[in-house]
Amino acid sequence: MPGTVLLLAASPVGKGCLVDAASVLPVLAAVPPAVLSGTDTANVVELADPLEPQAVLTRLRAAATAPGPLTVYVTGQLQLDRRQRLPHLALARTTPATVRYTALPWHWIREELRLRPTGATTLLLDLHADRETWEWLRAHPLDSGRNNAVYGRIAPPPSRRTVAGPAYMRNIATILRSGHRPPPEQLHQQALARVAAEGGATGADLVLTAPGPLPDDPHAVIADAVRSGRHADAEALAAHHERAAAQAHGPASEDALHWTEVRADLAMFAGDPVRSCRAWLTVATARLNAGQAPDAPAVEAAVDRAHHQWGRIGDAAAARELGAALAELRGRVPGRREGALDHVQRELNRLQTQG
Repeated sequence: MPGTVLLLAASPVGKGCLVDAASVLPVLAAVPPAVLSGTDTANVVELADPLEPQAVLTRLRAAATAPGPLTVYVTGQLQLDRRQRLPHLALARTTPATVRYTALPWHWIREELRLRPTGATTLLLDLHADRETWEWLRAHPLDSGRNNAVYGRIAPPPSRRTVAGPAYMRNIATILRSGHRPPPEQLHQQALARVAAEGGATGADLVLTAPGPLPDDPHAVIADAVRSGRHADAEALAAHHERAAAQAHGPASEDALHWTEVRADLAMFAGDPVRSCRAWLTVATARLNAGQAPDAPAVEAAVDRAHHQWGRIGDAAAARELGAALAELRGRVPGRREGALDHVQRELNRLQTQG
């Protein structure tokens, strides 16, 4: 099965730039696609200093739906938004004051990749952080998703008036240009050793080494069932874990809501947008009722996914019913895309005229 490779290099233009991220892309692009992916053939998508977070999300979402192995190479810098203090990948137009609107929320990466098959996704990261984000990272590990193998490093801010080089990713590319792709763990260790030998490591770098979940993880079993078309088995297993979590921790607990989210995604995979939309609405309402903020990432993600699935419902009666609930939620959770509530109201008006 062919692999997919996403090369993403981004950093702000101007004085806010900490790392010359795009400088590594020509070296990576010189590596044969099959070597970048570790498969016989591969499709490569390259994003160099993208401007819009939604454009990056579109490419990321397309890569996440590819059936074969996915390797994501990310070079850039992390910054916190001022409202929620959550990490974002800074893009070309990002400034400290506009992070929320011009940078890519890191949790979008986690969300888009979270139900890919176990062992099918590898992230290689060479990231720099500004001073504020660096302090935040010392207390909050960067969450790139439980299903993904993650390797790389996060470097502290460079000296004033200095733009750092992506030494880790450049060495990854140099190793791969030999035509041989060692296993990710070995590739990671070799790149770190080369960075240290060049004097490019500060000793303070946060080293990322997460090989991914074990094969007997229930998420892996569910993903395997989905991949083989056993949607009913996958749903039954997720429902079992949801009930167990609700009994142990309460129906509004994070554990229980996690499994409700899994069931919502499973309904999507099974081609049942009504069930998926209803589950995402349930998750969003439960999180809001528990006191989570309307702009909390998990709340926004639940409403956005409910909206997406609602747009795929073919039955007018079900669309009217769920659309009313979605419109109420959109009034509380507008999300990051302008006009989302207006879109729901326009579609509801159209559905009402259909009788």
